[in-house]
Amino acid sequence: MKILFIGEYSNVHATLALGLRQLGHQVVVVSNGDFWKNYQRDIDVSRVPGKLGGILLMLKLYMLLPRLRDYDVVQIINPMFFEVKAHRLFAFYRYLRKHNRNLFLGGYGMDYYWVSECINNKPLRYSDFNIGNQLRKTVEALKEENDWIGTDKEKLNKYIADDCDGIITGLYEYWVCYHPHFPQKTTFIPYPIRIQEDTEPTFQIPPKIKVFIGISKGRSEYKGTHIMLKAAEDLQQKYPQQMEIRRAEGVPFEEYQHLMDGSDVILDQLYSYTPSMNSLLAMSKGIIVVGGGEPENYDIIHEKELRPIINVEPNYESVYHELEQLIMHPERIPELKKQSIEYVRKHHDYLKVAEQYLQFYQKHT
Repeated sequence: MKILFIGEYSNVHATLALGLRQLGHQVVVVSNGDFWKNYQRDIDVSRVPGKLGGILLMLKLYMLLPRLRDYDVVQIINPMFFEVKAHRLFAFYRYLRKHNRNLFLGGYGMDYYWVSECINNKPLRYSDFNIGNQLRKTVEALKEENDWIGTDKEKLNKYIADDCDGIITGLYEYWVCYHPHFPQKTTFIPYPIRIQEDTEPTFQIPPKIKVFIGISKGRSEYKGTHIMLKAAEDLQQKYPQQMEIRRAEGVPFEEYQHLMDGSDVILDQLYSYTPSMNSLLAMSKGIIVVGGGEPENYDIIHEKELRPIINVEPNYESVYHELEQLIMHPERIPELKKQSIEYVRKHHDYLKVAEQYLQFYQKHT
C-alpha cells in the first residue's frame, strides 16, 4: 500500500510509519514535528510565527499538493491537520479526498467531539473538562471550549467525520466520545511504541526512587502537572533520602527521552483514564506510571492479568498517597517494572499495532 500520514501527535504517525514500512508498505509522513517536540517526518510543514509565517506556509502547502495524491490511504492526525485556520482546511481536505483512494481521521486528542462530549454528555467520571458533573474552568479548558464549540473548527470536524472512510481513536476516552456518533466506522487501536531492545532495565529495588515528570509549556494546570509535581515535591521533603525528582520542560523529543532514561517512576496525565504516548514510552523502558490506569483502560484491550499502572484519582491527596505507598514499599518496584514492559510488548508493539491499522484500512476500503 501507498500510505500518507498528515500531521503529528506525540510521535503516533512517525512510529506507525516505521511499523508499516517494516511490513513492506510505502509511507510518507508530512508534519510540523508536533511543534517543539520535533518528531521525525519526511516532509516538514512547520510554520514560523506571525502573519508572514502563515502566508509562507500556505504557499508551501499549495506547492506541496501534487505530492499528496494517488495514495491508497491518507490519514490525518486531527481535523486541524495543517497549521492554518480551520476555514482554509476545507479546500485542502477536499483535494485530499478527491485525489486519493481512502481517507481516515485520527481521534487522538483535542477536537470538537472530545470537547463537546466531555462538556455536555460527560461520559467520563473525570476528564480535561469535567470532574463529575462539575465543569473545569481552567484557562486552557475554557480556551479549547471557545476554539471548538460553535466555530469553524466544529464545522470542519463534523464535515470530516461525516465524510471520511473511518475514524481511529487511540485512547478509551476518545473512543467513548466518537463511537456513539459513528458506531459503524469508529474503532479503537492502541498507540504504537517501538521498544528499544538494547536497553534492558534492571529489576532491583533502587536505593533512591527517581521520579520523572514532563512539563508541557503552558498546559501544567490543564493537565494536572502542577498537582502531581506539588505532591512529589512535598514527598521529597518528607523522604529526602528515599526519592529524587527529575524534570523535563518544553524540550525536543530526543532530549526528553534522555532525561527520562534511568528513572523509576513517571508522573503523567492526572485527568486521563489511560496511559498516553509518553507514559507508554516510559513503560517500555521499565518505568512505572503513576497516572491513568482506570478499569476501562484494561477492559478495552481485554487485559485481565497485568496491572502495571498505579492509578490515581484526579487530586493531590490521591497522588500523594499512591506515591508515598511506593516509597514505603519499594519491594513492589521490580514486579511493576516487569509488568510495564510486558504490557507494552503485548498491546502496543509498533508492528502489532501497524497490522491492526492495516486490517482496519482494508475493512473500510
